[in-house]
Amino acid sequence: MNFAGYSGQAYSPAGDKNRFVLPPLFRKAVKESSGGRILCLAKHERWNCLVGFGLSRKEELEDQLDREEERALRLARDFDRDLRAMQLFGFVELPFDDSGRFVMPDHLRTLGRVESGLYFQGAGRFFTIWNPEELAQMGSEWESAQAACANLVADAASKGKGK
Repeated sequence: MNFAGYSGQAYSPAGDKNRFVLPPLFRKAVKESSGGRILCLAKHERWNCLVGFGLSRKEELEDQLDREEERALRLARDFDRDLRAMQLFGFVELPFDDSGRFVMPDHLRTLGRVESGLYFQGAGRFFTIWNPEELAQMGSEWESAQAACANLVADAASKGKGK
């Protein structure tokens, strides 16, 4: 079966000791992409969120690096291949258990401005992971993701009150 990419939305409240849960929809896709239970996480290069993907993206990142270097040469622009490689391959590989639980390193929590929960948004080759408050501050082009996030957060809060 070929990996079909990441799609959909989900919300996961924070657990204790920096533990979070990779939601089932994303857990299944990461397992397919990683050939196991390894989640790759990094800071998104432009937005105040994290980006997640499976191990299969490593090869794609090398191809992306080649394309970016070729484009820079074609346009006679400076390109620091070593710096860009560090940016692209600076992700952390995190194991997760059968229930999707993983521990997020403190530096990623800080970089992603992670607090009380994670909103997951599929983006094809990767997915983004947001602090809902950070996502709410994005522009109107994010309206659909903002609405989905607000709804999922409200659902989680109402389920939490029922306990």
